[in-house]
Amino acid sequence: MRRLFSDLILALFLLAASAQDSYADVQEFSLENGLKVLLLEDHKSPAVTFQVWYRVGSRNEQDGKSGLAHFLEHMLFKGTPTTGPEQYSQIIAKNGGQANAFTTADVTVYFATMSRDKIHIQLELEADRMVNALLGEEYFDAEKRVIQEERRLRVDDNPAASLGELTGAVTYMVHPYRRPVIGWMHDIENLTRQDLVDFYKLYYSPNNAFIVVTGDFSTAEILPKIRAAYGKIPRGTEPPKVHAKEPPQLGERRAILKKEAELPIVSAYYHAPNLTSQDSFALDLLTVVLAGGRSSRLHQDLVYQKQLARGVDADYSGASIDPTVFSVTAQLLPGKDPAPIEREIDGLIEKVKAELVSERELQKAKNQVEAAFIFSRDSIFGQAMKIGFYEIAGDWRLMDRYLEGIRKVTREDIRRVAKQYLDRERRTVGTLMPVKAKTP
Repeated sequence: MRRLFSDLILALFLLAASAQDSYADVQEFSLENGLKVLLLEDHKSPAVTFQVWYRVGSRNEQDGKSGLAHFLEHMLFKGTPTTGPEQYSQIIAKNGGQANAFTTADVTVYFATMSRDKIHIQLELEADRMVNALLGEEYFDAEKRVIQEERRLRVDDNPAASLGELTGAVTYMVHPYRRPVIGWMHDIENLTRQDLVDFYKLYYSPNNAFIVVTGDFSTAEILPKIRAAYGKIPRGTEPPKVHAKEPPQLGERRAILKKEAELPIVSAYYHAPNLTSQDSFALDLLTVVLAGGRSSRLHQDLVYQKQLARGVDADYSGASIDPTVFSVTAQLLPGKDPAPIEREIDGLIEKVKAELVSERELQKAKNQVEAAFIFSRDSIFGQAMKIGFYEIAGDWRLMDRYLEGIRKVTREDIRRVAKQYLDRERRTVGTLMPVKAKTP
């Protein structure tokens, strides 16, 4: 009775929220220099998020220069002729804001959230460093050491991250998604300041960027300020296009990592389309059916009933420029052999391919996915991130077809995408095999 009541409450919430799930209020403008501006007013809280998205990430790097986009992100905090080293973050914090940046395979983003009456500060600071970053020689070597240490902490000393990096490198043989965003250690060591300067001049231009602003602002007030600050920046040379296309995988690949670790891990990466595909909706729901919570199939079988795994996860993120992966990962309990776990996972996946999921199971997955999408609108930062990633992957307007697409998925769609994409002959399996630490 309690489950029925909670399901009813969730259904009523989704029904009430469905009238507010549209991003149709986003306003798009373009400056003469090619800069796109996406504005979404939301007056629920007195704050504004201002983000500058550059269409460049590790995907745009050359072999031997991995980590360049991420390195440049770090160096943009080292000042301009009018803003001293590290002053950017200090200025934002002094005015009550929070700021940061990140780099992915597809994009580099700089952002801050501040009060309405202070957001012009972030607006002007970002315009300044779009074109005037110094990338000072005196900070280059020190920042390189910072990034190398970041790599040691996040990847080299993290068995799960090391396995993910290796499995990704084997999954893609041609496409630049095979390279880690942070870069290979040897490449980082050999990057020069001139590499950063050339990369900056090529990719940091208004015609290779867009701005996303969400929150408590007036379009009539902020758009003229954006035009004044960014409109005077000249259009840059059009960056080279990435034409690399991963060829079809013609057989299963395996990667084994032997590393000092506590627990074994098994991951399977399957090639999958990005969110511009109609199949992306069913793939999103398939992750929930397989591993979306304690009642999911993999968790019930591997964690609860057979007690073979400590945790299990299925992941699919279609917010990428090029085709992506659907992954299934299990962290084993101590002393467990990866081979039986892999067979169990394969058996459960084959069952989804052979038999239709129940109507209740599908509806539960839809409720979870819809709720997560709608809840993300509670945060102005979350709204801006969603707008930005959809714009990178294809077009921000694709957001407005998401819930409709999820609601249209049928049980047969789940079975069809499982059969089409979760193909053992087109997957890469990565296995972490723990080894004992060497005695000195």
